[in-house]
Amino acid sequence: MIGGLQQWIEAQRERPPAPTRWWLVTFGFGIATLLFGLYLTQVFPPTGHDIAPGYGPPVLAFEFAGSQADLEGIFGFFTDPQQVTRLAAMRTGNEQDYIYMLLYAGFLASGCLALWRELRLRPLLAAAALPVAAALCDAYENWLLFDIQAAFTLGDYSPAMASLPYPVAVKFLLLAATNVVIGAAATQLGRWWALFGTVAILAAIPTVMALITPAAFAWALVPSAAAGWLLLLALAAVGSWRVLARKQPLVDLTHT
Repeated sequence: MIGGLQQWIEAQRERPPAPTRWWLVTFGFGIATLLFGLYLTQVFPPTGHDIAPGYGPPVLAFEFAGSQADLEGIFGFFTDPQQVTRLAAMRTGNEQDYIYMLLYAGFLASGCLALWRELRLRPLLAAAALPVAAALCDAYENWLLFDIQAAFTLGDYSPAMASLPYPVAVKFLLLAATNVVIGAAATQLGRWWALFGTVAILAAIPTVMALITPAAFAWALVPSAAAGWLLLLALAAVGSWRVLARKQPLVDLTHT
């Protein structure tokens, strides 16, 4: 089985350039991810009780919570009339976040496959597994957050808080690695794509800063991820147009 897969991969590397419909799949997932992500920002609580400005939205502060004091800073004390509203909005947002996981995993994985079909570079095929693994970490993270929030609602401490940093860190590192792969692939497609690809690669750096000092830099996780995702969406838009209108692969842009 492994030998047959190896032969198939090698056969793909030797095939002549051809348009790939993976760009259409990527573009569809990309638009869905963008729209649902914008919707989801309206579901999560817009503000916390007393969180450091460096966290940005309260949902990021929740992901990096490490103590009861952190949770009180996010949701407020039991005497705070907004606590129930914040708790309800956070739970609803995390429930619907599972849909977002499926969308962004599909978007990034199909984008890596589309780039692999264009460039025939083996690392791009392997990279398609990165966003899938990130989504699985995200799902585990959400499971921990539900437990933490349920315990906090009852005035208890959840042992799940001790495990929370691990899936959070792995998730963001996997998403950053995916963006680096996408950016590196873009540098192979021509001068302008190379410029945007370099920006996407450099934008991954704040992810490490955010994981080290979330209270100061967690807000940077959103624009850090957005750089690579918007680049991939642009690649998918142009790739889809070339597939439908010109019946040409995106990689032909290097010869124009």
